[in-house]
Amino acid sequence: MTRKQQQTFSFYRKIRISLGLMGILPFLLVIYLFLTEKITLSNSMIISSALILFSILIGFSLLRQSADQLSMLARETTTFEKTDIIQPVQLNIDGELKDIATNFNTLAERLTRANHDIQEQNIQLLRYADDLASSYDKLKKEEQLRAHLSRYIGNDLVDQIMQSSDNLLQKNQRKVITVMFADIRSFTAISEQMEPEDVVAMLNEYFSIMVEIVFKHNGMLDKFVGDQLMAVFGHMSGETQGVKDGLQAALEMQEATDQLMRKRAKKQQPIFQVGIGINTGSAIIGNVGSENRMDYTVIGDTVNAGARFEKLAQGGEIIIGEQTFIQRPRSIKMNKRLRLKVRNRSMPVVCYMVDRKECMVTLQQPEKITNRFPKGLFDASPEEVPAGC
Repeated sequence: MTRKQQQTFSFYRKIRISLGLMGILPFLLVIYLFLTEKITLSNSMIISSALILFSILIGFSLLRQSADQLSMLARETTTFEKTDIIQPVQLNIDGELKDIATNFNTLAERLTRANHDIQEQNIQLLRYADDLASSYDKLKKEEQLRAHLSRYIGNDLVDQIMQSSDNLLQKNQRKVITVMFADIRSFTAISEQMEPEDVVAMLNEYFSIMVEIVFKHNGMLDKFVGDQLMAVFGHMSGETQGVKDGLQAALEMQEATDQLMRKRAKKQQPIFQVGIGINTGSAIIGNVGSENRMDYTVIGDTVNAGARFEKLAQGGEIIIGEQTFIQRPRSIKMNKRLRLKVRNRSMPVVCYMVDRKECMVTLQQPEKITNRFPKGLFDASPEEVPAGC
């Protein structure tokens, strides 16, 4: 049924038809009876008929007025279908229709407030959505940074960096650090006798243990260079603590290497030893590299000297620089003190060998020390360790 057909049988039209029938049918009946001579006109009948007609007309007029008001109310209350804003109804009506209009206005006011609240909530939800999106992006970046950092430092340092607002690993700065180099002795000769898969498996097993020890002592893994491992200490904890962490890590690394070799020997697998060099001093720490490839690393003479100490150390030995020796914990004893003239340096370099077996100073014969240094790398003039070092 179309809207036009619905209007044809509207309540308003039904009232008008009903009123019309109520007013016409009685008079048609009277006329019919009069024409058929079943009733006769008299003065009383004429007066009564006039009064009845007047009453019907008055009632018809009142009912039609109410019907008109009802029709206007219907038109006014349908306007909100065409707009999002519901306007209150302003009609001069009375009775129950006025109550209907009042209730409609109250409902319209509540709907308007509800619509306003919904719009505000939509705006708030959009803000929340933006905040959530920003938080998600931030968390994603933090997770990526955490995953990146965990490749170089332990979880405790990762948490410390993530909670810090200083972006410690983003700055390029000069700082006193302790650098460590650990290298497998005779690695080339050992690897030539092994299958490539076995070499990789051996290195992965070894490096996994070494990196765990570095992280345990607040160290930062700088890089792997073949079978060599480079780590940095004190980049966050401070100069003295960095020395302590580096030395303790080196001692544990040598002990862990000995345990690993005993395990490999039982399996009849190739074994090796590790030489470690440690040096403490000022270095530049920061992002170094090209536009496409950057590494967070340390550079400087301190690093170069630490690498030279590592080349000097034989399997199972730990050789440290003078600043590392000065700031070391007193429980860590030395068994050699060397005063070395290094190529391309005017001043001699002093280094020490950590005594892993005994916590006491032992004197070494100069010729025993001099013979084991690579020719051309150092010109060694060993000196005895003063008592109490």
